[in-house]
Amino acid sequence: MAEAYLVDAVRTPVGRRGGGLARAHPADLGAHVIRALLARTGVDPLAVDDVVFGCVDTLGPQAGDIARTAWLAAGLPEAVPGVTVDRQCGSSQQAVHFGAQAVLSGTADLVVAGGVQNMSMIPIAAAMLAGQAYGFADSFSGSAGWRARYGEQEISQFRAADMIAAKWGIGRTEMEQFALASFPDATLRAVLHLPIHRLQLGSINDVIAIEDRSASGGLILSSPVSRSRHRAPCFQPLSAASRERAARALRRLAWRLPSPRGSPRSGLRS
Repeated sequence: MAEAYLVDAVRTPVGRRGGGLARAHPADLGAHVIRALLARTGVDPLAVDDVVFGCVDTLGPQAGDIARTAWLAAGLPEAVPGVTVDRQCGSSQQAVHFGAQAVLSGTADLVVAGGVQNMSMIPIAAAMLAGQAYGFADSFSGSAGWRARYGEQEISQFRAADMIAAKWGIGRTEMEQFALASFPDATLRAVLHLPIHRLQLGSINDVIAIEDRSASGGLILSSPVSRSRHRAPCFQPLSAASRERAARALRRLAWRLPSPRGSPRSGLRS
């Protein structure tokens, strides 16, 4: 079986809501990253078999297959296809997985995978509410099968997280301790220090300049655990017994992220 490799990775800066990148068209954000990736690797664009991008809210400037739009906005060959995937908050990660699966299966040799979303321009979850103008309150309530199975209960990541915590007896402080302990892993350090490329957008009279911060030491991480005990949970607090069960469960866990593999010359690029 073929093997799939992550050969290179770049990203734009991440700005604040309403900040310097708020007016940047998502296709131009994606195009900037794709151009930088191809320039760094020296890959022939026509050698790319597919472009796979994740995007949660595919409407407005993010509709119409943003993966292919970004590729074409980068001035790259029209012969290369693109596809956009939506696995909600895991969309960009899923794009990388789909690219890897294509390489592993032998149906592709070279894939550009990533994701793009401008949440200042298109607020998160906007796609869930876009149907209101057509008489649909949300994505679920109009389905008889959905109502029969789930009723009218709230559907959100916040409630889901609390339900998981309650089922497995995991407390907030224990989870934040566990999350913090994962940061020293070499794989996470590599991800957190991805190159950040300078980005200029706008007209001659209105230029948004985001400086390259890749050599500035990356991110500064601090422990949230000492502050977490003062924060109220989203829904129901856990009992002392549940917190003790959580501590025992976390002590039994030995999860570790896999270490990066070698440095191959072909395969998946993100």
